[in-house]
Amino acid sequence: MKSTGMTRKVDELGRVVLPIELRRTLGIVEKDPIEIFVEDDKIILQKYQPQQACMITSNISDNNISLGNGKIILSPEGAEMIIQELQQYLVRS
Repeated sequence: MKSTGMTRKVDELGRVVLPIELRRTLGIVEKDPIEIFVEDDKIILQKYQPQQACMITSNISDNNISLGNGKIILSPEGAEMIIQELQQYLVRS
């Protein structure tokens, strides 16, 4: 994780303003949805990319594939997990 050297205070409603330079660099514009993640003692903000998240692993990657007219998004790892489960199911049937 790279430090920007920028600090902001949280207001009484819990809001934090993202500096314009940072928003421009990351391609975040007004009304863009932002995802919030917690990892140990860190809060991570990320521009929301709904069609990129794997339904099995939650991985977000350009390598994810879309199936079923975009209703199913799988990462390569998630696809492998599904394949293994389907093979096990077919063997039992």
